[in-house]
Amino acid sequence: MPRIVIRRRVTRIDLDGPVRHAEDSLAAEEPLEIRVGGRPLAVTMRTPGHDVELAAGFLVSEGVVGAAQDVAAARYCAGTDDAGANTYNVLDVTLGRGVPPPEPSLERNFFTTSSCGLCGKASIDSVRTRSRWTVADDDLVVPAELLATFPDRLREQQAVFDRTGGLHAAGLFDGRTGELLVLREDVGRHNAVDKVIGWALAHGRLPLRGTVLMVSGRSSFELTQKALMAGIPLLASVSAPSSLAAELAHGSGMTLVGFLRGTSMVAYARPERVSAPAPSAPLAHPEEPAPKVAV
Repeated sequence: MPRIVIRRRVTRIDLDGPVRHAEDSLAAEEPLEIRVGGRPLAVTMRTPGHDVELAAGFLVSEGVVGAAQDVAAARYCAGTDDAGANTYNVLDVTLGRGVPPPEPSLERNFFTTSSCGLCGKASIDSVRTRSRWTVADDDLVVPAELLATFPDRLREQQAVFDRTGGLHAAGLFDGRTGELLVLREDVGRHNAVDKVIGWALAHGRLPLRGTVLMVSGRSSFELTQKALMAGIPLLASVSAPSSLAAELAHGSGMTLVGFLRGTSMVAYARPERVSAPAPSAPLAHPEEPAPKVAV
């Protein structure tokens, strides 16, 4: 996995033992400049890999594209290191015929960090992008017992996390069968989600009706918006959502589940899509048999 994992000399300090020098694995983090038609649109810090999916998912999230044919091509362009080798950190997307270019208001004047995909946005109103699909009428119902298995299954598939301990993950599950459709890892939560959505775009699966997006961290407003833009009816996370995420989910008809750990979870919006098991009936106490009477 070139450039995804970086080896670095470290010093391990243990209060109960000697200082040791060793090598450790770190998750790679590099900038990716996304261009559309040769025009810079955004710069995000990401883990290299699945960059075309990342760019495509970003464009879905911003309402620029919504189908595979909306992206005609994507290629790496200018960007070299000190040795003159391509850094593969600049990606130019060519939109399909008739697809309007991004609005100038989408251009981000600052770097987006791996933890915040909204940095550089002019205002909160500019991220309330109107989705071309609705999730309010999605008839998905997921048994709570099935939903409770998703965090462990997500964690089991995090190959790079096992080596570095420093990556977020986003997994897309079929809400009815529980099948893990795709998993992506990245130093940024929003990048991992964009890569999942980009995969769905390339495979002609948008809107993602009947699916569950499972994320390894918390559910922010932006992750909720990205799920909405992809037509995902249920977003689940192992941690807490923000108040704005819950507000957006409620207003759009999306089910938002947080603190999905072990056998418990909290539904913050549209809880009817999670079917809880029926409570166990109390044990019956049969009547004492009548004493036998000698005759």
